This record gives sequence, C-alpha cells and structure tokens, in this order.
Amino acid sequence: MTTHHTVAVIGGTGPQGKGLGYRFARQGHDIVLGSRAAEKAEAVAAEVTERLAGVEGAGSARGAANEDAVAAADVVLLAVPYDGHDELVASLAGALAGKTVISCVNPLAFDKRGAHGRVVNGGEGSAAESAAELAPEAVVVGAFHNVSAVGLWGDEEFLDEDVIVVGDSVEGKQVAIDLAAAVTGRPGVDGGKLRLARVLEPFTAVLISINRKYKAHSGIRVTGLDAH
Repeated sequence: MTTHHTVAVIGGTGPQGKGLGYRFARQGHDIVLGSRAAEKAEAVAAEVTERLAGVEGAGSARGAANEDAVAAADVVLLAVPYDGHDELVASLAGALAGKTVISCVNPLAFDKRGAHGRVVNGGEGSAAESAAELAPEAVVVGAFHNVSAVGLWGDEEFLDEDVIVVGDSVEGKQVAIDLAAAVTGRPGVDGGKLRLARVLEPFTAVLISINRKYKAHSGIRVTGLDAH
C-alpha cells in the first residue's frame, strides 16, 4: 500500500470530484469532499459512503465547507469548473500553503462545433499554472485531467488507462503518481514539467469528441514504457 493520504476534494460535489474521491477512498485513503455549502458536500459524501459499503479496507468519506476540507487534508484535489477557478483558489491560498495540490481542472468551451480548449494567458498558461501562481506556498501538480467521470463512478475495479502527471516538484508529482494507482491499478506516468498542463488540459476536448463519435468513455494509454 502506498502512503495513506487524507484528500480534500474541492469541487467534490461535481461528477469528476465525486468520482475521484470515491476511487481514492476505495483504496483506503480518507476523503473530505469540499463545497461552498457544507450541507451539499455532506449529502454527496453520504452517497460515496453508501457506495463504499462492503469494500474491504475502504477509507472514510465526509463533507465540509471548502476551507475546512483543506484544513483537514494533506493533499488537495482541485476538481472545480474553470469558471470561477482563479477566484476560488485565491480565496483558499492561505489554507493551501504547504499542501500538495493536484489540479484536474480543464479550461474547456463548447460551441456548435463541439468541445475545444480555452486559451489561458495568451497560450502561455493553464489552470494548473494559474493555481501555482495564486497559491505560491502550495506544491501544485496537474493530473487526472483525462479520466472520464462516468468511468470513475462505474463498477470496474480499475480503469484501463493511464494518468499522466505533470509538475515542477518531484515530490509533488510522486504523490499524484501514487494516488493514480487507486484509479488505474498502476502508478501514474511522469509527463514532465507543470507547463505541459497546457497540453493535457485541452486534450480532454479531443476525448469528448471521440466519445461523441463512438458513444464511448475513452481514456489515454501510454505505450512503449516498461512496466512501471
């Protein structure tokens, strides 16, 4: 078993946050789902707890207001919509100091031609990099961008895909690489520096397009690596 974590999931009432929280708790980590309204988070945490019934060695799930969730955790997952992301991260910056923060935020837009990536900071930025600037005392990495919320809440023991992790801190990336095993059954793939979140975040639009075409829940597999 990898290191046990208490993970605060900010945006824990949304499908991505709820699904990732559920997967972490299935493998023995404790999760605190965060929301602006504690009651909303508690209701979703009860849903996750019900889903964990009978799972041997499962961790606990509870809900809290965002700041309380962050205070209770050593790892924070940002799973919020991009709209309002900067304002929320800035408001939590003090609480995030010293924590490992994993961003899976995808700045996407939709029009009649489908999903596409939004341009962040004139093409020189990403949601993950914005979080790192807004919470400079946190260790920010990017991961879990391309994992389907439907798959996360599904019945499979593990999802047959890879989680690519980017960041400028070796230690921070290792936390996300280890947590990825709770989702895929194998460690995440070190994808390089944090600025590569500029590629990973909008790539989700490609998967959405594939899913629409093939009526599927596609993911990414990285081939050519020895067993890692």
